[in-house]
Amino acid sequence: MNICVYGAASSLIENKYIESVEKLGREIGKRGHALVFGAGGSGLMGAAAKGVKETGGYITGVIPSFFIEESLEPIYDKCDEIIYTETMHERKQTMEDMADAFIVVPGGIGTYEEFFETIVLKQLGRHRKPIALYNVDGYFDHLEALLHEAERRKFIRSKCDRLYRGFSDLEEMFSYLENDGG
Repeated sequence: MNICVYGAASSLIENKYIESVEKLGREIGKRGHALVFGAGGSGLMGAAAKGVKETGGYITGVIPSFFIEESLEPIYDKCDEIIYTETMHERKQTMEDMADAFIVVPGGIGTYEEFFETIVLKQLGRHRKPIALYNVDGYFDHLEALLHEAERRKFIRSKCDRLYRGFSDLEEMFSYLENDGG
């Protein structure tokens, strides 16, 4: 299974997040899955890739050419395959198309945008792929509370939380992903 991981590129975040996502990456590789991600070499993107590579997993990085031309972010240099795109939209579309499942780890604006686009597309019936939030150290607690409040106030359709699931336990998360979100 190709698992797309969305997450922070920042190298300034606390080590507990790096360690947790490296462990996630090792689990992806140990289970024989492949990683599809934004090709970043730092932050949680780099941590996921490092963990996958430690267990011999296959890694596909997808990145817009302008990231390299403008030196916006270091690229993970041990990708088995790198796909260059022209735009951020094309990058996301490529990752979405390649993925069989999605894991969202802590991140910033770009990570939130990827998460929301992925759940909107699922809500609109464009895919049925499982989406998991890896809730390291309660990072997504407030996001989930916001979504529940928006649902309570009728800004979000009821049962929005059926479009994704939040996890702090890796075994439970992989059971969800490997059973097609069931």
